Amino acid sequence: MAEPTQDSVPTAKKPVNAPAIEGINVTKTYRVGHTDYPALRGVSFRIEKGQLASIVGPSGSGKSTLLNLIGALDRPTSGNIFVDGINLRKLNEDQLALLRNRKIGFVYQSFNLIQRLTATENVEMPLIPRGVSEKVRRIKAANMLKAVGLGRKLNKRPPELSGGEQQRVAIARALVADPALVIGDEPTGNLDSRTTMEILNLVVHMNKVKGITFVLVTHNMEVAEMTHRIISIRDGLVEREQILHKLDAFTNDAMALAPPMPVQVQDHEKESNPSSIYPHPGSPLHDA
Repeated sequence: MAEPTQDSVPTAKKPVNAPAIEGINVTKTYRVGHTDYPALRGVSFRIEKGQLASIVGPSGSGKSTLLNLIGALDRPTSGNIFVDGINLRKLNEDQLALLRNRKIGFVYQSFNLIQRLTATENVEMPLIPRGVSEKVRRIKAANMLKAVGLGRKLNKRPPELSGGEQQRVAIARALVADPALVIGDEPTGNLDSRTTMEILNLVVHMNKVKGITFVLVTHNMEVAEMTHRIISIRDGLVEREQILHKLDAFTNDAMALAPPMPVQVQDHEKESNPSSIYPHPGSPLHDA
């Protein structure tokens, strides 16, 4: 049986025009001993499909907590987070794991690459839980590495790559499974200014060409100002949101500087289809 596409994942009552991400009155409180520490205190926001958004704020503002909730890595204390119209509070742990694998890619400040594996083997990793054959994994990973400008580094291991090249591998890994959403936690935090601009060019290019929604947490306002939308968090609340219109000019530069996308290789083997662990179509995945 062929693997279900992202569009075929059960999403009962999903609005036709559902945003990529929506938060409604989201709170998150951590308890240490007998003391409660509110990290988020009623956050509401909306990020449309295909947007490149950033979340900014001082240390301790709650931005990383919010990113963990968006990425289905943690659960809110109250309120609701929707990803592609799916209410994450309605999913159990197995369902959240499947959603992360099928719909979300992750890029981290420290790259999080496996040092003993080649670039190709690192990029393949998200495809293994899907039951993709080794042959198809290698084709997809090589194509994605070529797309991020690393076609000559397929067999290099992380210690043999620069910081910028390692982050390109991480971006390729995040994109190889065709996610609807990519989230980045300070993805340029360990890079110098020139490499930061190269990585931003790549992100903008992928956002433009593939239509993937990106959400980046950053302390760097120069990074934030290259996105469509800036969500500013302070003391666990959305302080303000800004919609930027100068991205188009930057996108033109990104299109010129980014490597060309490779010709898509058609898979001649179908990916295996483990039984879906999403709730059946009659299950309420979206609040009325």
